[in-house]
Amino acid sequence: MPNIKSAKKRMRSNAKKVEVNTLITSSMKTAVKKFEKEAKAGNKEEASNKLNIAIQRIDKAMSSGKIHKNKAARLKSRLTKMKNSME
Repeated sequence: MPNIKSAKKRMRSNAKKVEVNTLITSSMKTAVKKFEKEAKAGNKEEASNKLNIAIQRIDKAMSSGKIHKNKAARLKSRLTKMKNSME
C-alpha cells in the first residue's frame, strides 16, 4: 500500500481507467461473438445488424486507443468477409 499521497491518487485513477478500458474491450469482443453466432446460424438480416454494431464497437475501441488501428482493420475485414460469404 502506498504511503505517498500522489501514489494513493494514482492507484485510484488507475482502478477507474482499468474499469473503463475493460468495459470497452469486453463490449467489443461480445459484439464480435454475437455477430459470429448469427453468421454461423445463417440469419442474414440479424447478422447485418450485429455486424454494424460490432464495427461501431471496434471503431470506438480503436479511437480511444484500446486496440491498434491495424487490429481494428483486420477484425473489420474478417467480419465483413464472413458476412459476404453468407450470400
